[in-house]
Amino acid sequence: MGGPEDRPGLHLPGRTVTETDIVNFAGLSGDYNEVHVNAAYAESTAFGERIAHGILGLSIASGLFTRTELVLRIQSNLVALLGLEWKFTGPVLIGDTIRLEAEITDCRPTKDGKRGIIEVTRRVVNQRGEVVQIGKTPLMLLRRTEG
Repeated sequence: MGGPEDRPGLHLPGRTVTETDIVNFAGLSGDYNEVHVNAAYAESTAFGERIAHGILGLSIASGLFTRTELVLRIQSNLVALLGLEWKFTGPVLIGDTIRLEAEITDCRPTKDGKRGIIEVTRRVVNQRGEVVQIGKTPLMLLRRTEG
């Protein structure tokens, strides 16, 4: 059986995380935690080097999601992102190329039947095949009308 890239409709965009990304995110967010911005300090940590902010990885994953085949299929009916359940399972290092895997894992109509809610499981995977972040996001969609 093939890997995730063999699943129909699953597009796996990728992006390399740079030092500039981390510096810019620190400035934007105000999060100057030493493990992100101080190379000498970061060498003494369990990671041995600077790592990207977890939320930076999530933000990049959000952008990558907009480039998936799934979003291209649903974007005209997309109403809202309803929430976020997210776990950071490994570090994202400077120079890592991360990609996003996304699949619909649940689908149900709303009470009024005019909209539906899909749950999308998203996995952020680095170039070594390690899942570094994983989460679920419920999305509200307009239901298609017959006719």
